[in-house]
Amino acid sequence: MRTEQVMKSISKPRQWTYDWNERGTRFQPARPVQFDDETLRDGLQSPSVRNPDIDEKIQILRLMERLGIQRVDLGLPGAGPRHLEHIDAMLSIIVEEKLAIRPGCAVRTLEGDIAPLIDLQQKHGLPIQASMFLGTSPIRKFVEGWTTGRLLETCEKAVTFAVTNGLPVMFVTEDTTRSSPADIKAIYTRAIELGARSICVADTVGHATPHGVRQLLKHVRKVVDATGVPDVIINWHGHKDRGLSVANSLAAIEGGADVIHGAALGVGERSGNTPMDLLLVNARLLGWIENDLSALAEYCRVCSKYLDVPIPRNYPVMGADAFETATGVHAAAIIKAFKKGDPALADRVYSGVPAGQFGLEQRIRVGHMSGRSNVIYWLEKRNIVPESSLVERILGAAKESATLLEDDQIMRVVRNHVSSE
Repeated sequence: MRTEQVMKSISKPRQWTYDWNERGTRFQPARPVQFDDETLRDGLQSPSVRNPDIDEKIQILRLMERLGIQRVDLGLPGAGPRHLEHIDAMLSIIVEEKLAIRPGCAVRTLEGDIAPLIDLQQKHGLPIQASMFLGTSPIRKFVEGWTTGRLLETCEKAVTFAVTNGLPVMFVTEDTTRSSPADIKAIYTRAIELGARSICVADTVGHATPHGVRQLLKHVRKVVDATGVPDVIINWHGHKDRGLSVANSLAAIEGGADVIHGAALGVGERSGNTPMDLLLVNARLLGWIENDLSALAEYCRVCSKYLDVPIPRNYPVMGADAFETATGVHAAAIIKAFKKGDPALADRVYSGVPAGQFGLEQRIRVGHMSGRSNVIYWLEKRNIVPESSLVERILGAAKESATLLEDDQIMRVVRNHVSSE
């Protein structure tokens, strides 16, 4: 879609619809919203994905850059030599191609995990965030036999080692959404005192609701402010075990989170992470970001291919069914909008998401619930004269089919019609 058409799709909906989402006091973030892509780390912890080759990961990294994603977790160095080799290669690309995206790596609170990042940072001359995680919920403490005192000792040792060696630190409390206010306060406060300038609130098992997220972020913001240390970044890392990950991420932004984590198509542990693609779509439609997302469809297709994760047909925005219709009433309205010469209008009349903004387009299909307008439009798009008898013949085939007709099936009817004349 051309730039001027994209601008139409942004500006005109106010003239065409009454938007209840605009009623009342509408939230706008006080600071720019940033994103941290976990596809190549937490995403690879999914039980069913394939770990891509280096060249494939580099292609995914470049697409993150095109989408304006600010941060990326390149992997877990402690997972083995192959992971470390891939991280090294991607860091080389970031430096050589002068990418704006800022790298980090997940590490346990162990010097053996942190040490490779020190070497990589020295090698590439680029800050690499040590995203160190430590379980803090009562259930985890009980299972592991940990005390709050031991957690603080572990935090102190790991953060001090990383900061002393020049690494920027993000301290992650695992299972924050089920952790006590006292432990959250004690551990974040100590990590910040020791030099961590980024913290991460994690919904590790997908337990949270939007209400819970707002309450938790309110508490975390008070804890951070009470340290008196300026510009500490608050991250939100969510999972979709209850299907609430996108709603929770939006609530986290409303609660004061600066950086939101996600992974392409929501891949990750168990049911997965917050889908980065849907985060970007919603942030764009809410007016919270202005990123050019025309490469979003390519990002999803490439990640689907290289991670070996199929995109469900009814997946929001990126699924094959998202902008297709064969239903007569719907298709007729979309076709009328197209005939008015305004792609933005066609993108909105039967869709809450403007396809053109995300590298996609509306598609009219022919099936058992279609009308004549579907068939006529399909034929005209292919420069085939929509003779009445041909239209009826195609429509008859569609009514007898249990599924929508594929293009080659319709063309077969066209050829048979021509040969019978």
